[in-house]
Amino acid sequence: MLTRRHFIMTTATMFSAPIVAPLSAGTWPSEAQKAEWDAQVTPPYYDPATSNPWGLHPRFLPTRVLAKDGLRPGDIHVDAVARYLYHVEEGGTAMRYGVAIGRDDLYEPGIYTIRRKVRWPHWTPTRSMIEREPDLYAQYEDGMEPGPDNALGSRALYLYVGERDTYLRIHGTPFSRSIGSRASSGCVRMVMAHINGLFEQVDIGVTARLYPA
Repeated sequence: MLTRRHFIMTTATMFSAPIVAPLSAGTWPSEAQKAEWDAQVTPPYYDPATSNPWGLHPRFLPTRVLAKDGLRPGDIHVDAVARYLYHVEEGGTAMRYGVAIGRDDLYEPGIYTIRRKVRWPHWTPTRSMIEREPDLYAQYEDGMEPGPDNALGSRALYLYVGERDTYLRIHGTPFSRSIGSRASSGCVRMVMAHINGLFEQVDIGVTARLYPA
């Protein structure tokens, strides 16, 4: 498990300033439907660095930054203090995105492996989520169909420890204004247009490091 001291000593120097649950719901969308939803959640004339219909602070827009030497290309690092996700690239750079993380004690720092990724996923709240907030989650205990209003949004990266699914995800969210906050039930949230671009670059088997908040 990563410690707060480890975070302070390493994460702050990794990146420099910018360079100017089980599937219970039963149906799967067609490729045409997925494409229609992708268009729906992508702003017209979309430019990742400037498009901002969500009203985010500009620092949360996708930005290429320099990465510390020695970081493995392909890996993901989540800075839970600054609310940034970094995807390390070849050549000493990383793409930085704004995120929201788990509220209160629901965020779980650690080292995970991405063993599954899904475009327009289903979502089923965990039993603990239903027990904790039945008024909010009980209605979805049999699962929520994919779509722009789904809690996992347009894309989901599934975090595992070994072969065990942790039920933690890096995923899109219909609640884009939550980016920069502690708002989720433990997962890492991204703007759907942003994770759509990240998703294509992430390989199965890479490491995701979630640093303490």
